[in-house]
Amino acid sequence: MTDFQNLPNLVESILFGAGRPVRLSEIRTLIGSQNIEVDLPSIKEALNLLEERYTDSSIEIKEVASGFRMQVRERYGDCLYPLWNDTSSRLSKALMETVSIIAYKQPVTRGDIEDIRGVTVSTQIIRSLLDREWIKVAGYRDVPGRPALYETTKNFLNDLNLKSINDLPPLPQALPAEETLDQLEAV
Repeated sequence: MTDFQNLPNLVESILFGAGRPVRLSEIRTLIGSQNIEVDLPSIKEALNLLEERYTDSSIEIKEVASGFRMQVRERYGDCLYPLWNDTSSRLSKALMETVSIIAYKQPVTRGDIEDIRGVTVSTQIIRSLLDREWIKVAGYRDVPGRPALYETTKNFLNDLNLKSINDLPPLPQALPAEETLDQLEAV
């Protein structure tokens, strides 16, 4: 690269303008379209410089499942909610329970989800998750009826600010049945 000092600004403009996560290879291609040769380690170094630049800022460079993106730090997000005041995107408890089961137990069928939740999963919840592109059909279980197997997508990880499914918080440990009964009797 002939102008390495300008590379962080080029990368910053790409992340800012993209409005979505961008892979390192994609950044290299975009910069290459300007007849500027750059290698992936140089782009990664530019990203590190940007992370340092934003250390004491409300903005951060975040790596998620689909690449890198520029975003507002979580602690400053509350100021923006009035701008987005979209009540249609509220997530129901049933939807969150369903996607949580899919995330932690994937791939799962609708029947698996119903067994864990103890209630029927509505078609609308599955459709909503598919429409949001938070889940996808990963195949079909080889049993009578061939039910669809669902798993989460990169969009789910991106929207939850996660790099991989392994970044989900651990599930709380279930209490042994005796302790649960003792706690219920104490109430």
